[in-house]
Amino acid sequence: MSVEIEERSAGFWFVRGMGGIFSLPALILMVSFVGFSAYAFEAGLTRGEAVFMTVTIWALPAKMILVGMMASGANIAACFLAVTLSSIRMMPMVASLMPEIRTEKTPTWVLLFLSHFIAITAWVFAMQHIGAVPRERRVAYFAGFGMTLTLTNTALVAFCYGLVASFPPLVAAALFFLTPVYFVASIWATARQTVVKIAFAIGIVAGPLFAVLTPGLDILIAGIGGGTLAYLIDRFAIRGRNRSEGEVQR
Repeated sequence: MSVEIEERSAGFWFVRGMGGIFSLPALILMVSFVGFSAYAFEAGLTRGEAVFMTVTIWALPAKMILVGMMASGANIAACFLAVTLSSIRMMPMVASLMPEIRTEKTPTWVLLFLSHFIAITAWVFAMQHIGAVPRERRVAYFAGFGMTLTLTNTALVAFCYGLVASFPPLVAAALFFLTPVYFVASIWATARQTVVKIAFAIGIVAGPLFAVLTPGLDILIAGIGGGTLAYLIDRFAIRGRNRSEGEVQR
């Protein structure tokens, strides 16, 4: 890395991070948030509720879960637990990214603030590009991208909420469908462990099933039950078989 690049100011790298809003992952996410606007409108949320949900919860899958449970009539405790369990998946992302951007002088409150902006798109983008940024400027770079991505999509939800009502039914349906498509594709594409893919496959089957059997608690039961079953399959079937094969080869 050249001396000239290392001497660039924090403001320069913040603006450079903002430029990531024009990347393909960011643009796909923005289109998906247009779909979320249609979903929120169809579910009966107000514009203010949809905007508040976007800027505070931020992660798109968590908002989808919350809106879906609200629409199904689930109580607030079940909604809270489901969204919390959904957001736990962000912890490994935070744990892997923060050591890459912090320095000894970085205040803890800054890292806590920036952790709010870590979701699949921001994490993937940062891990791909952060290596080319001087360590002293990585906080500014990620702040520029994460804050811009969040605020842009929040403004997009506010703007598009009123428009989706006037869209032709086919267009509104397509935008509505973009959100679950992005959700499904992003989870499958970022899955690096077999257990995640097993849990995903179980959830695809269990979700609609429990939606019929236990409406209101379907996502919670399918999530906890499917995740537990996936862990058991991976722990005792797949890993157990691999260990047995390894012992036979030795």
